[in-house]
Amino acid sequence: MNDLRLRVFPDPVLRDKTKPVSVFDESLKDLVADLVRVMHTEDGVGLAAPQVGVSLKLAVIFHEGVLHVLINPCVTSSEGEQSGEEGCLSFPGIYGTVVRPEKITLTCRDINGNEVTSEVSGFLARAFLHEMDHLEGKLLIDHFSPLKRSMARKKLLRNGSEPVEKRRGRKK
Repeated sequence: MNDLRLRVFPDPVLRDKTKPVSVFDESLKDLVADLVRVMHTEDGVGLAAPQVGVSLKLAVIFHEGVLHVLINPCVTSSEGEQSGEEGCLSFPGIYGTVVRPEKITLTCRDINGNEVTSEVSGFLARAFLHEMDHLEGKLLIDHFSPLKRSMARKKLLRNGSEPVEKRRGRKK
């Protein structure tokens, strides 16, 4: 799967809801390795499978020297509140304040299919939830006010992220 590339808004795959991972084999390990490669190439902290055009419930986060692989993640509890600035590889140059829980507990599968429960807080909780949003077709701009969302869309379109329909209709 070495041909994976980062998808940028308004690519419609970013809005797709994902399917659970059901096969835990070498191809899944290869996909995880490709996600990590793209994430590092793009200088990101995390990357969800839809961001490379793969509609599976899978995300990777690299924080403080530790790689976290989230397969079929589900938040089982949350508490507190934090507010902080977020960016997204699929929204280059767009940043905004997002309110999220301070602490979460989640279950997911590891690369071998074993169930894992994790409790994370602070930045790591924010990163997990950001990537998990992608797995539901929810994007960074969905957390913005309507005015800020409109401004972000215009900025992206002005900087070359044209809707797919416009790119297809363009004469060469």
